[in-house]
Amino acid sequence: MGTKTSVKTITQRISDHPILGHEKPRKTMTIQVNGQPIEAKEGEPIASALIAAGIMTFRTTRIRKEPRGYFCGIGLCSDCMMTVNSVPNIRTCITPVEEGMSIETQSS
Repeated sequence: MGTKTSVKTITQRISDHPILGHEKPRKTMTIQVNGQPIEAKEGEPIASALIAAGIMTFRTTRIRKEPRGYFCGIGLCSDCMMTVNSVPNIRTCITPVEEGMSIETQSS
């Protein structure tokens, strides 16, 4: 018998922003992160879904194995790079989620 893996639910979300107002309803989808399912909202960057699920380490540095995560948020640095659908070096802060994506922590 296999074990059932539950989807990690969204835990950290801002639904009412002081400037942007109330968040409009969006479709919830499931993405795989390091083999574990997490919830994501349609159209949001991968990094946002990861942070909402409590995942803060996106890659580790090759030599010192130091954790890296969200930093610039505009695709200029390399701290948020992950392997997405078997393609390495994807900047997750500017790449929107898609249903069924497979995302892996990267060592680079």
